[in-house]
Amino acid sequence: MSYNRDINELEKKAAKWWPDSLKAKTSEISVIPLLLESQDSFISILRLCKDDPAQIFTLMEAANFPANLFLKHLVVLADYGAETIQRLNKNFPMVFGVLDKKTPKHIMNFVWREKRYTYEFEMLPITGALNNKRLGIDGVTIIQKQALDALKRDMIMILLHGATSEITSGADLEKCEIGTLLGTKDELDKYVKQKYIWVSRITGGATANTQGQIAQTIVADYLKTALGDGYKITRNGLIVLAGYSKAGGMPFDIVVEKGKKKVGVEVSFQVTTNSTIERKGGQAQERHHLMQENGHKIAYVIDGAGNFMRKSAVSTICQFSDCTVAYIEDEFAILAQFLKEVLNG
Repeated sequence: MSYNRDINELEKKAAKWWPDSLKAKTSEISVIPLLLESQDSFISILRLCKDDPAQIFTLMEAANFPANLFLKHLVVLADYGAETIQRLNKNFPMVFGVLDKKTPKHIMNFVWREKRYTYEFEMLPITGALNNKRLGIDGVTIIQKQALDALKRDMIMILLHGATSEITSGADLEKCEIGTLLGTKDELDKYVKQKYIWVSRITGGATANTQGQIAQTIVADYLKTALGDGYKITRNGLIVLAGYSKAGGMPFDIVVEKGKKKVGVEVSFQVTTNSTIERKGGQAQERHHLMQENGHKIAYVIDGAGNFMRKSAVSTICQFSDCTVAYIEDEFAILAQFLKEVLNG
């Protein structure tokens, strides 16, 4: 069979969007994709809260919106991270007073729509660490839907209305301002989406890099199983080549070798377009020439809607590749078959 496909053949096989397996593996590192997917539903709940601050909880339950995911949205929007939450819990009695001596529950007095409200905390402060895992918002637990409980209600009210409470100094509560926009439409849309543009700019590069590394690891692990014993598979490997400018060798995402024969494998999965694929495209001809001159082969795993937007770069890569496959398991099998033929031939 022909392993050297053009861009049209490749695109017909492509997944285009991150497979569920890859999303699950990256969820421990970044929750931004999950937040963006649920952003519209989150905003809808905020828009509908017009009668009373506590109405937010009724709306969440009616919409069957996971309480831990709702809380994570608020944490991100307020930039109220784990260290700040932990510090607030430790200093809670200094920030929030009590209802009265007979009822030692702490309270938060705040203003909403020019009216004063008092919220009685049900659970805060707690004994021990108040961390992301306990709140259900760390990378592992955020993908597990959690219902409302007393602790989450307390934190949601702080993150919504902390900025209009009586005491904000020393607890960074001035950042907890989104409650002032409840029941609005245009203001909420603008606030939330602008905030997430900012968040995505900060985390996007790191997230893409992390997902890229995991994508490479998944391919490498598949090949280890499919090829079995007798093959050496190296992540972020080097192939020493005569005529190559760097003595250490030409870098590849994965190097597969058997005896003296070697294949360099590059993996690129980009949902949003960026310059990475352009760089790979610009290097493709020279890399292919040097690999051929030294008796080796080069293969590419290319997928993602962003990559296919850079048609010229992907077309060039396809032209100067010995095997090009998409990022689905059936295609990984074709890559494994190619490697067996080349390395055993």
